[in-house]
Amino acid sequence: MHTLGLSDTAARPGGRLRALFWPTIRDEADFDSVTTQGFWVCFVVAVVTIGFGAFTGSPFSGLLEGVFYFLAAVGVRKGSRMAGIVAFTAYLLGRFVMQRYTGNGFGVMSVIFLALLGANIRGSWLCARWAKEKRFTGFPPRLNQTLGEQLSSQFPELLWPQTRHIFYGLAGLEVTMLLMALFAPR
Repeated sequence: MHTLGLSDTAARPGGRLRALFWPTIRDEADFDSVTTQGFWVCFVVAVVTIGFGAFTGSPFSGLLEGVFYFLAAVGVRKGSRMAGIVAFTAYLLGRFVMQRYTGNGFGVMSVIFLALLGANIRGSWLCARWAKEKRFTGFPPRLNQTLGEQLSSQFPELLWPQTRHIFYGLAGLEVTMLLMALFAPR
């Protein structure tokens, strides 16, 4: 494997948890891994948000937020720092709103999602800095053999150029509504 150039000569420090919560970028594989991980974190938040909205009797609100987080996932996969920052900010504001009205805004899963969304921000900044230093222009065509690969690799390539302005509009709406809910008189 080493003779063919298919294995790393340097051992990578840490494990999967460290890579999830404190990503590092050394090469194209790390870059791809961090953006893919960011996509899946936002995607899971989107699915949980849609499910939570359906079970609490506000399916339209849950669907709107789910679409917002899905588009954030697409943006994070494409390396958008703004998508990572806005997803983290909206999720944090949502937790404060939940805390204010229900007293249950910061459960274990919420804290884990916040930590992972925060790692997305770090990963996005590292990817942008690494890409600038290395004059990175993009990846060769990615695999699309499984539904997961198509969802995390092919769809962002197609969706982000057409939907990023929709995402920015939804982001403004999401953050504005959350701030209004947070600071509205009771």
